[in-house]
Amino acid sequence: MTVDDTGSGMGRNPAPDGTEPGDDPLALRLEQLILGAERRYTPFQAARSAGVSMELASRFWRAMGFADIGQAKALTEADVLALRRLAGLVEAGLLSEAMAVQVARSTGQTSARLAEWQIDSFLEGLTEPPEPGMTRTEVTYPLMELLLPELEEFLVYVWRRQLAAATGRVVQAADDQEMVDRRLAVGFADLVGFTRLTRRLEEEELGELVEAFETTAADLVAAHGGRLIKTLGDEVLYAADDSAVAAEIALRLIETMSGDETMPELRVGIAFGTVTTRMGDVFGTTVNLASRLTSIAPRDAVLVDSAFAEELIRTGEAPASESEAAERAAAAEKEGEPPPAYRFALQPMWQRPVRGLGVVEPWLLTRRDGDRP
Repeated sequence: MTVDDTGSGMGRNPAPDGTEPGDDPLALRLEQLILGAERRYTPFQAARSAGVSMELASRFWRAMGFADIGQAKALTEADVLALRRLAGLVEAGLLSEAMAVQVARSTGQTSARLAEWQIDSFLEGLTEPPEPGMTRTEVTYPLMELLLPELEEFLVYVWRRQLAAATGRVVQAADDQEMVDRRLAVGFADLVGFTRLTRRLEEEELGELVEAFETTAADLVAAHGGRLIKTLGDEVLYAADDSAVAAEIALRLIETMSGDETMPELRVGIAFGTVTTRMGDVFGTTVNLASRLTSIAPRDAVLVDSAFAEELIRTGEAPASESEAAERAAAAEKEGEPPPAYRFALQPMWQRPVRGLGVVEPWLLTRRDGDRP
């Protein structure tokens, strides 16, 4: 919702997806069902009832991605309560005004994407009339009535779980600065030849391929302890606190995709270093380097930077060289001890200049012989 030129208010519709129910009876009934309240307030009235200035209310609404509704009577008690809560957090000193706006923006962007996905991929299929002669109108309302409380409970459950995990990472950090500029392993996985596929495949086939890739990648990242940052159709960005976790995810991705004949080849690049985190995303030279390594990686292979290689060596997950591994194994055998259990192997590649990052020394990451999943 944005302030208009007259200073009177906001946009045409408070719905985050920007749709406009207008006077359609079913749309209005659905809106009331979902929001749990009838339209009662204009934007000015809602701001006044919440004890918030129109300027601050507009900033919050704009951050949440709500469209401009002018001064139409389209807001509910829930809108007033949301304003009151955000403003109350600021007044209590728990959040600065800028942080409250960030909370509104991150929540709005995330929930908007979730709502779009649910409608496009979930509700659209379920609301197809089950019998000839039935209209979608006759199906949608009772279906939403049944689904809404269940989806709401599930959303809150997942959010609490994710919040608990994120909070745990905060309290384990060495200091406050570590949470802002953290040292992480960042990996990109990219489908090879995706542009050519877009010209060859039908839209439905392409959509199914992208969904299969994103689903497989998301499952593998989560299962092995990484965090999925975002998906970009033919590319996935993930992060991990532990270099061995990032390495395992990368190799699992290659192994899984290469075993599926319907999937294109994959290449992965990983870098380790300082990363700036903002609103669930990651930024910085380390992220850029991981992206560049992906672009030069061989097909069905993983390239890592020297910092990532050093981290694997430091933690005992990979030997510095095969000759060192052999020497340590021989020494352990002589002492009657088990040899070092390395999970990964690293092979140095030719140094090469990378645009914007100078000369980079990539390493090829593989599994050690005998350590196949």
